[in-house]
Amino acid sequence: MKLTVFGATGGIGQEIVRQGLAAGHQVTAVVRDPARFTVTGDELEVFTAATFDDPQTLRPAVKGRDAVLSGIGPSSRKLAGIAGPVARSILGAMDAEGVRRVVVVSAAPLGPVPRDEPLAGKLALGVVKIVLKPVYDDLARMEAELARSGADWTSVRPPQLVDAPVTGVYRTVVDGNPRAGRRIGRADVAHAMLAMVDDPAMVKRAVGVAY
Repeated sequence: MKLTVFGATGGIGQEIVRQGLAAGHQVTAVVRDPARFTVTGDELEVFTAATFDDPQTLRPAVKGRDAVLSGIGPSSRKLAGIAGPVARSILGAMDAEGVRRVVVVSAAPLGPVPRDEPLAGKLALGVVKIVLKPVYDDLARMEAELARSGADWTSVRPPQLVDAPVTGVYRTVVDGNPRAGRRIGRADVAHAMLAMVDDPAMVKRAVGVAY
C-alpha cells in the first residue's frame, strides 16, 4: 500500500514507518523537523510541513495514498490542544484528495471500563483521568472530528505506553478495553495500527489494545 504517516518523529510514528517499510509498503513520513527523523528506506519519502494548521499544505502529503496513519497526540498536559485541530486539518486534506482511510492513536481512558475490571484498575484509571483531563479532552475532540467526517476511520486506544520491541502479541477489544490492560509497547501499537488499515471490521470503530 501507499501510506502517509503523521507524527513520524514520535515513538509510535517512527515505528509505523519502520514496520510499514519492512512490510513492503511505500511510506510518506510527514515531519516538522527532518533533522529529528532518522529512518531510511528505498520506499520512503519525507514530507516536511512547517505547520499542520492548513489542510491545503498537507494535500500533497496524502495525494494518491491508500491510507493515512497518525501518531500525533498530546504527550503531556502542556501539549494538550493539538490533537483536535491537527485531526481537522488532516481530514480536510484527505477529503480534498479523495482519501478515505485513516487510523489514529488515541488513549484507553476514552473507552469504557470493562465490567470485570479489578478494583485497583478502576481506581488507577479514575486518578489518571483527573490528572490528565486536558489530554483526554483533547483526544476526545480528535475523535469527535473523526466521527463528524466522511472518513473511514479507526481510533486505536492504548493504555500506558512503554518502549519495548515489537511482539505482535497483544489483546484488542472493539469499542472497549482489554480487562486489566495496564500497558503496551509503542512498537506493538504501531503493529496493531498497520494490521487494522485493511481490516473492514475496524472501520468507524474505536479499538482498545493492551498486553
